[in-house]
Amino acid sequence: MKSKIVLFIFCMLIWIGMNWPIDVYWFLAGVIASMCVAMAIGNIFVHRPHIVAHAKRYLWIGYYLLVLLVEVIRANIDIIYRVTKVNVPLNPGILKIRTKIKSEIGLALLANSITFSPGASTVDIDADKGYIYVHCLDIESQNIKAATELISSKFEKILKKIFE
Repeated sequence: MKSKIVLFIFCMLIWIGMNWPIDVYWFLAGVIASMCVAMAIGNIFVHRPHIVAHAKRYLWIGYYLLVLLVEVIRANIDIIYRVTKVNVPLNPGILKIRTKIKSEIGLALLANSITFSPGASTVDIDADKGYIYVHCLDIESQNIKAATELISSKFEKILKKIFE
């Protein structure tokens, strides 16, 4: 039941933020929509509702979003450079990246963070063994440890503080 309440509050905050300034009818529509979402997927979405109460996690979320924005911009500039220049060597392939994140939402966010950066796409997640398989446009290292450091370490450190 706690997870449904947490999800309801989360949905309402998003609803209010997206529909500001809000009137009574929009507020009631948000309550109904948030209740439907919370009742439908409340047990699936939040497994550990107690972590929502830690204020320090919200600071890490802000930092994560900033790092993600910087990395997406950097990766886009790299892709633009590779597309506009002739004879830029590419070394495409699939990397097996080791991760220490165990929570499902943390793994999903790590995989999405890698995929948001152009030039890399998450192909598969093996949560049991702790591996994420990523297709890269240009592999800089064949070593698992070095590839992990290059691609996911900056996101993994932050997401671990948020979700573990």
